[in-house]
Amino acid sequence: MSDLITELKQLRLYGMASSYAEVLQNSAGGGTEQAEWLLRHLITAEQTDRGLRSIRYQMHVAKFPVHRDLAGFEFDRSKVDRQQISVFATAEFTERAENIVLVGGTGTGKTHLATALGIQAITRHGKRVRFYSTVDLVNQLEQEKAAGRSGRLANQLMHLDLVILDELGYLPFSQAGGALLFHLLSKLYEHTSVIITTNLVFAEWANVFIDAKLTTALLDRLTHHCHIVETGNESYRFHQSSGQAKARIKSREQAKQRASKEVIEEPF
Repeated sequence: MSDLITELKQLRLYGMASSYAEVLQNSAGGGTEQAEWLLRHLITAEQTDRGLRSIRYQMHVAKFPVHRDLAGFEFDRSKVDRQQISVFATAEFTERAENIVLVGGTGTGKTHLATALGIQAITRHGKRVRFYSTVDLVNQLEQEKAAGRSGRLANQLMHLDLVILDELGYLPFSQAGGALLFHLLSKLYEHTSVIITTNLVFAEWANVFIDAKLTTALLDRLTHHCHIVETGNESYRFHQSSGQAKARIKSREQAKQRASKEVIEEPF
C-alpha cells in the first residue's frame, strides 16, 4: 500500500498521503480493502484528468495554425520515407536535442509533416512544443530588441522540447533579423530540438541570411545533430486539386450527355 502513498505524493496530494498513512497505521492492516479500491480509482481519475488538461494547455500554447496528423499525410504520393517519419513520431530525437530539416517544393507536405510531428510529440509523449512562421518569429525578435528585452524569448524557448520554424526562405527578412535568428538558434543548439521547413537547399540559405559567414556558422550548428528529409519538388496538392477538377469536369460532361439524351428520347 506504500505505492498508493507514493502516487499521492507524486500528485502533490501530501495531506491525503499523510492521512492515508495514519489510517493504515490505526487500522493495523485490516478492513482497508474498500478504501484502497476507492483511492486507486480516484488516483487514476485524477491522473487522467491532469493529463488531458496538460495536453489541452500545451496544444493551446503551441499555436499550430491548423491541426494535422500523420494519418492524413499521403505517403503514397510523397517521396518521404514513411518508416523514417514513424521514428520521428516517437519524439526520441527531442531527447537528444536533434534537429530535422524538411526541404522541398511548395505543396509537398513539409508543413503538414512538421505540424503532425509536433502534435504527436504533445499528445503522445507529453512534450512542450512551439510553432512559428519563420518571418513572424524574426519580426518578434526585432520587436523584442527594439524594446530592450533581447534574449528573453530565447531563454523561454530553451525550456521547450521542440521549436518548429515554418517556411524559411519563402519571405525575405532583414540582415539584422537574420542575425537575431542566428543568435536564437545558437542558444537552442544542443538544448532544444528544431524542425525547419524550407524550399531552399543549404547553398541558397545565404540569400536569406545575407551574411555568408553567419550562414556557414548557422548551418554548422544546425546540421551537427540533424536529419535532412527531402519532400521533393512536385506538389501532390496540385495533382490532387487537378484530379478533383478533372473529376468535376467529367461529371458535368456526363450530366450534359444524360440531359441531351433525355431530350432526344422524349416522345412527341
